[in-house]
Amino acid sequence: MKYPALKILSLLIASHTLSADVTLPHLFSDHMVLQRNLADPVWGKADPGETVSVTIAGQKHETVADADGKWGVTLDPMPAGGPLQMIIKGNNTIELENILVGEVWVCSGQSNMGFAVKSTYNNEVEIASANFPEIRLLSLPRKGTQEPQDDFEADWQICSPATVGGFSAVGYFFGRRIHETLGVPVGLIDNAWGGSAAEAWAPRELLEQHEQYADYISQWDKRAFEYTDEIHAEKMAEYKVAREEYDKNGGKRPRWPQDPRYGQHRPGNIYNGGVLPLVGYGIQGMIWYQGETNAGRPDNYEHLMGLVIGNMREQWGQGDFPFYWVQLADYGSESAEPTDSKWAHLREAQTKTMESVPNSGQAVIIDLGEGRDIHPRNKQTVADRLVRWPLAKEYGYTMDYRSPEFASMETVDIASTEEDGAETSTTGKGVLLSFDYNSSDGLIPFDTNEVKGFAIAGEDQQFHWAEAEIIGKNQVRVWSDAVAEPVAVRYAWATNPVANLYDKNGLPVTPFRTDDW
Repeated sequence: MKYPALKILSLLIASHTLSADVTLPHLFSDHMVLQRNLADPVWGKADPGETVSVTIAGQKHETVADADGKWGVTLDPMPAGGPLQMIIKGNNTIELENILVGEVWVCSGQSNMGFAVKSTYNNEVEIASANFPEIRLLSLPRKGTQEPQDDFEADWQICSPATVGGFSAVGYFFGRRIHETLGVPVGLIDNAWGGSAAEAWAPRELLEQHEQYADYISQWDKRAFEYTDEIHAEKMAEYKVAREEYDKNGGKRPRWPQDPRYGQHRPGNIYNGGVLPLVGYGIQGMIWYQGETNAGRPDNYEHLMGLVIGNMREQWGQGDFPFYWVQLADYGSESAEPTDSKWAHLREAQTKTMESVPNSGQAVIIDLGEGRDIHPRNKQTVADRLVRWPLAKEYGYTMDYRSPEFASMETVDIASTEEDGAETSTTGKGVLLSFDYNSSDGLIPFDTNEVKGFAIAGEDQQFHWAEAEIIGKNQVRVWSDAVAEPVAVRYAWATNPVANLYDKNGLPVTPFRTDDW
């Protein structure tokens, strides 16, 4: 039997001198949640050759620490329940209390995943009502490093009004829905880091195998090598002065100095500091909310996410566990005319990733953003859309879970209409679009009867706003008097588009384009 955690940990450099005492990483602590119905690994350190036993729920497992002092056992699968006690014995004894068995999800990404419950809309009510002793929370400290880590300084907490405020809002609302629906304990692990680049979540040596990442790696290596402790001390001193001025007189809040050596952009940094310490812990799956930092370089994003997800799955050793993400929200200024947008290209890459990565999916939130703020506060609806995926796919509930997506198009004649409603002769060409995954009740426009968000172009590649009409349950007819011979259509194709097409579950149609210009 292979232990996926040990496969990684055996490569790590010990962070402290081995002693006679058997030890555990902080993943294993009071109040933790073990993944139900899974052979959960448990591991730690001891003296080389030391016999270690792990006892829980009537089962006992023994092993011997290897030459490096690493040991690990695999528990027999357990059903949801608890509380349980785990006893680890070597030359000393560790007793872990109040352990639950249920569903474990890792919550990763950047600031919109890390965005705390206390900052959401309706936060007072959310915090006051967060009395869920069978939901457990673990927040990893942010540590970026080129050196592989095997532990962190944090412990599991019981979800309560006293503990939930600083936890990931999307993670908590997602986990709460699972707990309330299934009636089982839920463990949530938050390792998100604001502003993080997707490249920081992948092993450096993996990125180095692909030429398209060479410039990015070189760029951040150069920044790291040129940055010194002396430079950082100077910047911290400048920050302190600026912060005192801000606290006294207001104005623009100064930014905390970022150290490129240990930050969230350098390739491999978060993988080493925030992923490796979790590898091997029994989980149901991961949720991901990231992309803003990569929006300026969308061309590689689908490939990059394939590397990130594929590597995590390989290292965990649990097969293709579920990996669900949130697509970029709308943000920034609205455009008066059809335009191209790197954010739109990044969203397209996120959608394509569903096709290239098995057992994955995305929640579309093109309507939930705030133009003035890259951190929209309505995280409840974000989580409600995201949780549809596991409820349908992992937990067997019959419900729609995927936003409608473009399926096909054909050119059609568009007829003019008299005032009495009778169609007369054709006056031009339009396109008929078909959609997949919408609910059986079909598509609807939100707020107004007018369908908004479509643009159409001819061979000249010049897009014009289009009129649109819903035909039946899954088709939309699109045309423009400015385009006699249409060849391409785009929908919600902007950083902050005005678009209002949904299915009757309230799931917005996925932004798309039919061209590859």
